[in-house]
Amino acid sequence: MSDHMPFTPTEVLLLGPGPSPVSPGVRAASIAPLLGHLDPEFLALMDRVQSNLRELFGTQNRFTVPISGTGSAGMEAMLVNLVEPGDRMVIGVNGVFGGRMAELARRLGADVVEVNAEFGQALDSQEVAAAIDGGPTRLVAVVHAETSTGVLQPLAGIAAAAKAADALFLLDCVTSLGGTPVDLDALGVDAAFSGTQKCLSVPPGLSPLSITQRALEKAASRSTPTPSWYLDVNLLGGYWGGDRVYHHTAPVSMIYGLAAGLEEALQEGMTARAARHRRVAAGLYKGLEAMGMSCLVDAELRTPMLTSVLVPEGLDEAEVRKRLRQDHCIEIGGGLGPLKGRVWRVGLMGHGARLESVQRLLSSLAAVLASMGRPCDIGPALDAARAAAG
Repeated sequence: MSDHMPFTPTEVLLLGPGPSPVSPGVRAASIAPLLGHLDPEFLALMDRVQSNLRELFGTQNRFTVPISGTGSAGMEAMLVNLVEPGDRMVIGVNGVFGGRMAELARRLGADVVEVNAEFGQALDSQEVAAAIDGGPTRLVAVVHAETSTGVLQPLAGIAAAAKAADALFLLDCVTSLGGTPVDLDALGVDAAFSGTQKCLSVPPGLSPLSITQRALEKAASRSTPTPSWYLDVNLLGGYWGGDRVYHHTAPVSMIYGLAAGLEEALQEGMTARAARHRRVAAGLYKGLEAMGMSCLVDAELRTPMLTSVLVPEGLDEAEVRKRLRQDHCIEIGGGLGPLKGRVWRVGLMGHGARLESVQRLLSSLAAVLASMGRPCDIGPALDAARAAAG
């Protein structure tokens, strides 16, 4: 018998860009007894998960499923099925994850036209529309809530331009789903993907994906086979559809957790849930302001779920994050790409979007700054956060 004890991780308050804290209900669901992935009880749970995902996505799309893999697998599933060599594709890039979609589309042989904006700024819908009009465009893709910056992208103008060109409109909803309304059908989105570890507050490992019938028809009528067998929606539809044809062994325990997370989100209601995220984020903004700090993104473009905080001049941002984790058991994220070393990324997502999270972060941040020779009075910051969060 081994002398090694099972791994027992520290209880860390996860306030980075993901994963986010899980509720006791999700944690309990994730360790429920296993069933086979074709067991009738599990098949019934799959039906419920699909129905709840449709409600949260704001869609009637038949093909709305959790892909086995993280959000990046959802991105790959969306693009490998819908992008063919030579397709002209307009992609908005105002952060790392828009750039990631553009890179994958190029690898798939697409004629990629990037519309760029500075990290921390929104895409200009008129610039995107002009790019769409610049040639016969087959697909348009943007990120709804850019996780690398905290920008919440306005979508109506871009969606209208894609529709006018009869192009498929694709959306990265990794950080937005479950934290702010998505409403795929109302916007006219043809395909969207997300991740479970953000505002759904479920452990990482699944990527919700929703595709319209017209997009599925494009995937079915490709001139070349989908370049991924594992992510081929024509095959996945057999398992998640009425026939339940074996494709791969589904991650049963992860789907248990997703089912619980979806139930909690829908019981709260998307209107109330979005309002909670906004209130708690407002508390963070005001608390930081009282501590003399500011945010990267203008107030009208911030996503409440993810805030990029400008690092005060002269501070070693990585050392602050290290001390928060080491001394206070709190995780926040650093900057990516051109924002590396310039911002902290604070996630207030799903179960973690609570005033208590903000108060603990502000108090711990003040203690870390004091230990680095930058004392501040935490009282006014906590008062400001409480007042703003209601």
